[in-house]
Amino acid sequence: MFHNIKKIFFAGLFILLSSQTMAWGLLGHRIVGEIAECYLTKTAKKNIAAILGNETVAMASNWGDFIKSDPNYRYLYSWHYVNLKAGMSDTDVYNYLASDTATDAYTKINFMVEQLKLKGVLDPETRKLYLKFLIHVVGDMHQPMHVAHADDLGGNKVKVMWFNTPTNLHEMWDEKLVEFQQLSYTEYTKAINFATKEQIKQWQSDPLSKWIVESYNITSRLYDDIKQPDQKLDYKYNFTYLAVVNQQLLKGGVRLAGVLNSIFG
Repeated sequence: MFHNIKKIFFAGLFILLSSQTMAWGLLGHRIVGEIAECYLTKTAKKNIAAILGNETVAMASNWGDFIKSDPNYRYLYSWHYVNLKAGMSDTDVYNYLASDTATDAYTKINFMVEQLKLKGVLDPETRKLYLKFLIHVVGDMHQPMHVAHADDLGGNKVKVMWFNTPTNLHEMWDEKLVEFQQLSYTEYTKAINFATKEQIKQWQSDPLSKWIVESYNITSRLYDDIKQPDQKLDYKYNFTYLAVVNQQLLKGGVRLAGVLNSIFG
């Protein structure tokens, strides 16, 4: 009896954590990875290929979600997001991050970058793990609902209707809006990959803390737009937020390339 209850508890916990840590879905992460590959230096491409083999950055980008079913990787759940309270100013967020000691995406991105820059210290499997997870979580930080509130599990408890289908605010931004465009990840990349030289320079020089502030400000707007339980979202929501989705995907890809170039270029 107790054994069965324990199994049910852990199964429920897995489902709960998995729903909180999904980001951009398969398509969105691959778009970020595909864009990043366009801005890698030749040296970075060579060094990354030495780790990933024939796997592209785009295809490696979903590994962080694929491994959730493996209990050996459950320690990575909290690496996907940063929990912040409602009503914080930009200064509040910057101050929080400056003293952040939580096991979250902010501290772990910094940790993985630092570790990957070390030469000859990491064993090959750990090096590959950190690279794949870094690729994934940089994308996560540009999905706004991964910089959200702990009490509603990053918007998973904010129930809405996408046309006539029940969903939640987190899933809207993980998958619904991106998939609604009905493009493959390569088609989507070609449709939005028009960053200027000035944008590339600026975005790649922005610190991680600024990425998080940007996503938090978008998240605050998303919460404010939901006025009632099961609010219906449809063509108007797509029209309102598609440019934001595209900008975040593009920034995520350009910034990911900047991070990878700084490590491997």
